[in-house]
Amino acid sequence: MQPKSLRRWAWIHKWTSLICTLFLLMLCITGLPLIFHHEIDDLLGVEVEAPTLPVGTPMANIDKVVAVGMEKAPGKVPHFLVWDRDEPNVILLSVNDSITADPSTNHLVRVDARTAQFLDAPDFRTRFTYIMLKLHTDMFAELPGKLFLGLMGILFVLATISGIVLYAPSMRKLSFGTVRSERRRMVRWLDLHNLIGVVTAAWVIVVGFTGVLNTWADLIIKIWQFDQLSHMTAAYKDKPVPTHFASVQAAVDTARRVMPDMTPSFVAYPGSLFTSKQHYAVFMRGNTPVTSRLLRPALIDAATGELTDSRDMPWYVSTLLLSQPLHFGDYGGMPLKIIWALLDLLTIVILITGLYLWYVRRRRPVSIAMAELSLPARAQ
Repeated sequence: MQPKSLRRWAWIHKWTSLICTLFLLMLCITGLPLIFHHEIDDLLGVEVEAPTLPVGTPMANIDKVVAVGMEKAPGKVPHFLVWDRDEPNVILLSVNDSITADPSTNHLVRVDARTAQFLDAPDFRTRFTYIMLKLHTDMFAELPGKLFLGLMGILFVLATISGIVLYAPSMRKLSFGTVRSERRRMVRWLDLHNLIGVVTAAWVIVVGFTGVLNTWADLIIKIWQFDQLSHMTAAYKDKPVPTHFASVQAAVDTARRVMPDMTPSFVAYPGSLFTSKQHYAVFMRGNTPVTSRLLRPALIDAATGELTDSRDMPWYVSTLLLSQPLHFGDYGGMPLKIIWALLDLLTIVILITGLYLWYVRRRRPVSIAMAELSLPARAQ
């Protein structure tokens, strides 16, 4: 590689790393417990467990489940009805003071899906995992925080790519993966930083890219609303809000008939975020580890209970849905979570050693530092 090109890549690596490192450290530290958030919540016992019943116990009527849940939330209205992915025998009701209220302030009510018995109404905002999630996703700054962290993610991906480009010239006289233990501390840390960075590069790029996608989730949902959802509900644009709603159970049954190979994931009530003012939106998911992350909505007329439209989600929504579990290693059970956690820890080592190397280089003359690192001084 030409010295001018090398110098350019070194500049990119230096400044992208410096700008994003502290924020990436925060993301790595908060992301570590989020990999095991199900296990942490179970360990802390933050929820009432559904009773053990014989296998094959039939599910209760959904309308009855909703009625029981709403009795425990007087004065509230339902936004969403959700089948708990980790506890299939539990249904969550997401409720708020009005249908137009910000869904991020919703409260949850948990009901047994088989017996229609109230379980609890946990305040998830007090959970350790919720605090970690908010720090990790938006630093409690909502959309501006998400977009800022997305920018930091882009810089981190650039820092990783530029580090890969610089690795070969910096180790041109050494075997791959060499750590020069006989050299000064700074050189040993540099070799360790380079080695871990190259070994984890593919994972870092994948997690960084999916993390950036997740920060755009709010914008992607808005695009879907103005794009596909508006087309699906165009015929209802000027119709009034129904004064009487059809059965939720009937709406779910209709969606099941249309998509017999899929399972209900959640129902959006008329006027909520994922539907129109005249429709139930029953979102169905697949039954494999991958397809279970993809959703297909069935729009049900809330007044008549008739299906009005059902389409596959556009590619940009599907990409977002697939990126979310990949970001946290939530595809392959505990073995994959452990691998994700180890790679997260290695990334923390990369960030700390990078800060250390930058700090030491600032205190040493450039000529001495370059001689120790076996790098051409012109590359700095």
